[in-house]
Amino acid sequence: MENNGKLLGEKIFSNIANVIIGKEQTVRLLLTALLADGHVLLEDVPGTGKTKLAKTLAKSISADFSRIQFTPDLLPSDITGLNIFDRQKNEFILRRGPVFTNILLADEINRATPRTQAGLLECMEERQVTIDGESYVPGKPFFVIATQNPVETTGTFPLPEAQMDRFMMRLSMGLPDRAEELAILEKYMDKEPLAELESVLTLEDLAKARLEAASVFVHPCVREYMVDIVEATRKGDEILLGVSPRGNLALLRCAKAYAWLEGRDYCTPDDIKALAVPVLAHRIVLEYGAGGTEGTVKRVEAILASTPVPTEEFRK
Repeated sequence: MENNGKLLGEKIFSNIANVIIGKEQTVRLLLTALLADGHVLLEDVPGTGKTKLAKTLAKSISADFSRIQFTPDLLPSDITGLNIFDRQKNEFILRRGPVFTNILLADEINRATPRTQAGLLECMEERQVTIDGESYVPGKPFFVIATQNPVETTGTFPLPEAQMDRFMMRLSMGLPDRAEELAILEKYMDKEPLAELESVLTLEDLAKARLEAASVFVHPCVREYMVDIVEATRKGDEILLGVSPRGNLALLRCAKAYAWLEGRDYCTPDDIKALAVPVLAHRIVLEYGAGGTEGTVKRVEAILASTPVPTEEFRK
């Protein structure tokens, strides 16, 4: 199994690099979440490439792609679909919503009402959609990439803790540096790279990769290290809510996928360090005025700095 993940990673990274300049770690973390069967929240200002990254990933693995533009008047049925009566057939016909796909881009998810946001909860967590009492599978695999602007708050509805906890990671594209911005201008000077992109992975390849990633070994001392970090997120005067067991399981699944992409069949504490902020920070709730998103990131970084790191042999 060793090196399969690294070869697959290099293959898909190089393909995405035909469209997305830089952002190698963001792409790596996004693919990690996909392999770990999770969902991702991309928080960034408009124009940083969030939608293009989602489309590029979908096209790279020949997956079905749908996009929902979240607005205040969006209804849950606009997401899931609904039954419509067909007079000619004299029966109700299911009109499937955009969740019946493989990769779903939920654009500006915080612009919809909490009721509509909750329409995604069931399919994100249970991988099923219930319409008029009947349950349906949205897609296999089913991967949600949601976006929101962390700066603009007018006309938005903050995601509740229950929904934030459904996201395996919270990531940020960030603005490019000078060299990357020049490279973007050159690449997009006279063509649209996304239109010419070819897929390099099938859904069958992805299913096999997920099985291999899930079999990566995690040494007991690494598991104890994870628990030490998670327990520390639940302690402190300013902490109202720490990381739940779901968050710890998400960290475990991500660590396996991340190690597999590095070409290893075992996890190390460095994998946990690389993943702790994107997997855990958004699950922490601080008291009002304690720093918000920036405060939770700093809290996780402080925990990593103060938690003893195991030094044993981590192979099986």
